[in-house]
Amino acid sequence: MTTDLQLPDAVNLTPFQALMIPVALIGAVFLSLGAQFQSRGVQRVEARLGRQSKGLSVRHIVGLVSSGYWVLGTLMLGIAVVLQLISITYAPLIVVQPLGAVALVITTWFSSRSSGVPLGRRAKRAVWTCIIGVAIFVGIAAFVGHESAITRQQLVTVLIILAVVLVLVLVSFRLVAKHKSALYYIVGAGILYGFVATLAKVVLNRFVNGTFDWLTVLAIIGVVVAASLGGYFVQNAYSAGSADLVIAGLTVIDPIVAVGIGVVVLDEASGAPWGAVAGFVVAAGIAITGVFLLAKHHPQTRA
Repeated sequence: MTTDLQLPDAVNLTPFQALMIPVALIGAVFLSLGAQFQSRGVQRVEARLGRQSKGLSVRHIVGLVSSGYWVLGTLMLGIAVVLQLISITYAPLIVVQPLGAVALVITTWFSSRSSGVPLGRRAKRAVWTCIIGVAIFVGIAAFVGHESAITRQQLVTVLIILAVVLVLVLVSFRLVAKHKSALYYIVGAGILYGFVATLAKVVLNRFVNGTFDWLTVLAIIGVVVAASLGGYFVQNAYSAGSADLVIAGLTVIDPIVAVGIGVVVLDEASGAPWGAVAGFVVAAGIAITGVFLLAKHHPQTRA
């Protein structure tokens, strides 16, 4: 089978690829700050216009655009996205994508300080469960992750999976949205953003290598659709839950989905020993458990 992208295979990170790690970490800082300001903007708009039982209305969305807090948060998230795109363009997805979990620590501290509400022992334990799980995940990925040539068939596979996911998300939205579940919106947004990161990497690599065709156009459309729907889910998650709970879900579920695609479809961990694969599964389980524990024990969720 012929490939579209001729990328060098490297089991270990090159110095330039390693430089993408601090780039991703700086992006995590902007992600944290952006989430805080967007969350505050959503809460202020709902205080003025009232809360909706089935997700934010068009009126609420228009109100967000006029909120200074929300606009500032959006700009910061834009910077975070740019830094993330730079990092995933030049380094393996499974190495840099999970580093966004650093935003969870920053967001949790900032949220607790600004609200004056301590997290409590169980909530703190949940946060550290997320961090430990992601740290193990990144540690394994740093040793076994590498760039692989991306074939047309692999891109088609990702697009087909995304189409199925979009259908499932839209169907489930009609059934679950009325319950105003923060965890539902967080999981949905995390899954969608995982596809955004994966397709964005493919598109950027095709631009860098001068390989542009109709599949690339479909990938760009997929990025726009998944990012737009994911963004709407995030705003609803801010309405139903806290900013640190939202960040916990996104920084755990997003990279797990993206890395899962990278490993299973894009062969970014091809040749990895079974011990590393088992480590991925265990680390992902630990991180996801932390998200569910935080959703259960967070002070705002209990309220």
